[in-house]
Amino acid sequence: MAEGVFTYSGGRVEPGETDDIRFPVSETYLGDPIRIPVTIINGSKPGPTVYLSAAVHGDELNGIEVVREVAQEWDHDGLEGTLVCLPVLNVPGFMAQQRYLPIYDRDLNRSFPGAEDSTSARRMAASIFSEFVEPCDLGIDFHTSTRGRTNMLHVRADTDDPQVARLAKAFASHVIISSDGPSGSLRREATDAGVPTITVEMGEAHRFQRDLIDRALDGVVSVLAEYGLRPTDAVRWPGWRTIVGDQDEKTWLRANAGGVVEMHHTQGALVHEGDRICTITNPFKAESDTVCAPFTGVIVGVLENPLVYPGNPLCHLVRLDADTLRAVEREQLNAE
Repeated sequence: MAEGVFTYSGGRVEPGETDDIRFPVSETYLGDPIRIPVTIINGSKPGPTVYLSAAVHGDELNGIEVVREVAQEWDHDGLEGTLVCLPVLNVPGFMAQQRYLPIYDRDLNRSFPGAEDSTSARRMAASIFSEFVEPCDLGIDFHTSTRGRTNMLHVRADTDDPQVARLAKAFASHVIISSDGPSGSLRREATDAGVPTITVEMGEAHRFQRDLIDRALDGVVSVLAEYGLRPTDAVRWPGWRTIVGDQDEKTWLRANAGGVVEMHHTQGALVHEGDRICTITNPFKAESDTVCAPFTGVIVGVLENPLVYPGNPLCHLVRLDADTLRAVEREQLNAE
């Protein structure tokens, strides 16, 4: 890449320029191109190159609005560096309003870094990865929970990697879940390729949730401030933070009975050991099964669909240490 110029196959964006493109990554059964929307904002001053991506799962919509607003509504005067905005990676899934590629139901987020001579999903992934991910210095990939569940806003990142840990903390979420991520996922493969990347989980599929979108936009501002792309902005401190790594520090609570679920807490709620999380009853409410918190923590993800079989997930709970617990309780007391 030439100094200060962002190049891609078929084009280039000079310093101080912005380009909206539709980049071909595959073809339909009729031979028509499948194009992903991309906005490249190249600041007039040099600096890091950051990609923002969303809808690698086609029904995960919150991140689309985050990336669109950064690309189309923010004032980028004074930007020091380059933003590569990818609001919809999985265009076929987005058009069908489903999670996976409708081409043999493949998961695009298990197909990176891709291969040019492999499956349709891996070919699409290879094009996206080589053109718009590998040229960057860091990235943020926005997700939601799958259908029937919802997540509080949190970050997933490999905090054993110091560069990724810096990025994860800069986003300023309350909760960071530390892992290297599944093989083939965008954040894992980009990080392995030398582009530190985090996943931001927020809300539920098939929705625009304005409060989460606004908080995610604040996180983007904080990251760009941390890396000097927006030098006049401040890096945020969320008030409290827990980094969850050990398997003993988090758990999915699962149903031991089939029935209808009444949740007693929402995502983001603080619960103490022994608190009732939910109650499962049969259609006559003649029998019930109560699920209680096995430890004190924060509910990161929670069931939205109230119908369960035995073994279905109910909520994702992460443990809080004593210092973090006191900080959370102070925050909630001040909010009352």
